[in-house]
Amino acid sequence: MTGSLDGKSVLVTGAGRGIGREIAVEMARRGAAAVAVADRDEETAADTADHVRDAGARAEAIVCDLRVRDSIADMVTGAVEGFGGLDVLVNNAGVVETSFTADPDRGVDTLAEEVWDAVYEVNLKAVWLTTKFAAPHLRRSRRGPAIVNTASVSGLTGFPNAPAYGVTKAGVIHLTKVTAVDLAPVRCNCFCPGVIDTPLAQGFFAASGDRDAMERELIAPQLVERLGRPEEVAGLACFLASDEAAFITGSSYVIDGGALAWLGVRD
Repeated sequence: MTGSLDGKSVLVTGAGRGIGREIAVEMARRGAAAVAVADRDEETAADTADHVRDAGARAEAIVCDLRVRDSIADMVTGAVEGFGGLDVLVNNAGVVETSFTADPDRGVDTLAEEVWDAVYEVNLKAVWLTTKFAAPHLRRSRRGPAIVNTASVSGLTGFPNAPAYGVTKAGVIHLTKVTAVDLAPVRCNCFCPGVIDTPLAQGFFAASGDRDAMERELIAPQLVERLGRPEEVAGLACFLASDEAAFITGSSYVIDGGALAWLGVRD
């Protein structure tokens, strides 16, 4: 598909790999004029920027620490100054508890406070701050301005040993609604992925001690019997950012292979 994002300038956070990388590249394929690739890792950001250029758009790699307010402000300023404006913001970056602790006991009553704070700062506070700093520029856009947030099925139902992740993703879902209200006519939507084949997921499988068993356990509730693919999620994100979704705002979209459609587990 080409043309659904024609001429738009885009900022994607957490775009160094996984879903974020696929979103950034797919934005270029669908006609975006310029994509700012933001990530905490300079090398992966630069690599994604190269892929974006290969797909036909201008690209800027921006290193950003989403736990630092000034770094977030500089990221938005860099994207706006580099491209002369901003039309689409994709708040994609996210972390899980295991990004900050190797302790297998991560329950709501045992999780270390500093781990809770770190997950909150990246997954929710940074989404709000990035939106806050981007809002004046999006309001000036005349090319169908939109925000797309990455939430999770973990924000819709409970999972063990992931209290900070689940609560912050639930917060992203509600932040999406109030952003749509407060920034209208700038649109804001989010998507809630299930188990997607990303480097983060592969690392989780490997750490489990039995990769194949862990993968089978996680996809057992799904009606589609496989891992989701990052490019499938990117297609949904690009649609929500595009003019094709011009009458959609304040909504959440589940992309989980049908896991939340029932209460069953396949044999």
